[in-house]
Amino acid sequence: MRRPDAATRRIAVIGAGAAGLCCAKYLVQDGFEDVTIFEIGTQIGGLWCYQNDNGLSSAYRTLHINTARDLTNFSDFKFDDSVQMFPDHRDMHRYLIDYAEEFDLKRRIRFSSRVLDLRPAAGTSRGAPRWQIRLADGTVEEFDRVVVATGHLSKPLHVPQFREGFKGEYLHSHYYREPEAFVGKRICVIGVGNSACDIASDVCVTSPRTVMVARSGVMIGPKLIFGRAITDITMKLYRKWNPDALRRWIIAFLVLLVHGRMTELGFKPLTRRAHPTTSAVVVQHIAYRRIVVKQGIERIDGRRIFFSDGTSDEFDTVIACTGYEIDLPFVAPEVLQVKDNSVDLYKRICAPGWDGLYFVGVFNTTTALNLVFERQSRWICAIERGDATLPSPEAMRADIEAKRQWIAKHYEASLRHTIEEEHLYYLDELDRSERSGRRRMARAA
Repeated sequence: MRRPDAATRRIAVIGAGAAGLCCAKYLVQDGFEDVTIFEIGTQIGGLWCYQNDNGLSSAYRTLHINTARDLTNFSDFKFDDSVQMFPDHRDMHRYLIDYAEEFDLKRRIRFSSRVLDLRPAAGTSRGAPRWQIRLADGTVEEFDRVVVATGHLSKPLHVPQFREGFKGEYLHSHYYREPEAFVGKRICVIGVGNSACDIASDVCVTSPRTVMVARSGVMIGPKLIFGRAITDITMKLYRKWNPDALRRWIIAFLVLLVHGRMTELGFKPLTRRAHPTTSAVVVQHIAYRRIVVKQGIERIDGRRIFFSDGTSDEFDTVIACTGYEIDLPFVAPEVLQVKDNSVDLYKRICAPGWDGLYFVGVFNTTTALNLVFERQSRWICAIERGDATLPSPEAMRADIEAKRQWIAKHYEASLRHTIEEEHLYYLDELDRSERSGRRRMARAA
């Protein structure tokens, strides 16, 4: 159902990456004609634009996406058949450019438009505000609705022990681009996530010593099993009728078949849930002793690093794959604040008590990001069409707290897990939330 004011309602989308393009496309298709996309740089694609001039992309030359091609594409725009099984950043960048052209989004993008401030416009009520956006060039505009789609992988999370204690070369993985600069150097990679596995695998073949420090337990899944993308297999296990314990056991068994026991490779056992890590090659590098696994660092003295197993070694370079901080510096603090790398958003989308402001992409998940971007976008459109309504701010806050407690109970204590969402449960939550919103609308009518 098209709202009577669809043609005149002004909507701003901040960010021209996958999340922003997706949400803008759904809004336009739902009849909202005045949609403007603000992009800080001159390129479409966000994270997936290698060497993006917006300075926010963490893509490195060898980066491939972790989910297979046919799972990664949007539901109504498929990858070309010539694209490889696991698209790289070039494939993803071309795909998003083509997506923007297919749905006539490029003309809506204002490039080189850095948003400095987002706040309720003066004279509007908290319950139904208009939103004021101020750009770096001094332009100030008002919008009826704003969607923030800037992602959460642009501000590196630095650990002082590594950044300040080590006296050799230090860099966060955000600034890593290609392995040539590290040929012949002794390298310590801190972390065991997807970037850490990729980067350690990149540099180890030309390094006299590469150590990976895994401070927490991990299960590293393969990319392929039985000649097929493992995500094409595991996604079939994500069915509501399939018990969680059985699904997790099957996935762990498949990983065991291909990679063996993680503890035999030097990792700590995984005792609680953790964000998925996959790699096509890192286990082989560990088996060939091109990469040595350590379970923690006791102290650093100059260039010498002392590990928790009592050994020590000197290194030329530390690459910290220590994750990212949620960074929303342009959002007025009275609207939303980041605390302990977490933000209080109902269903990861809405700030309680502030109508007309939405966030897309502030999560980690167990499936392709594009799939979840689509579902979040359709959820927003249902609210904007008037087909559903939001619960009270108090109910939203209670829901946020329940989610926080669930994560604390099930996941490894880590800043990266504050925004973790297992997609099977999360997508079902969005469905149930939307149905509840429709019932509220029906009762109000």
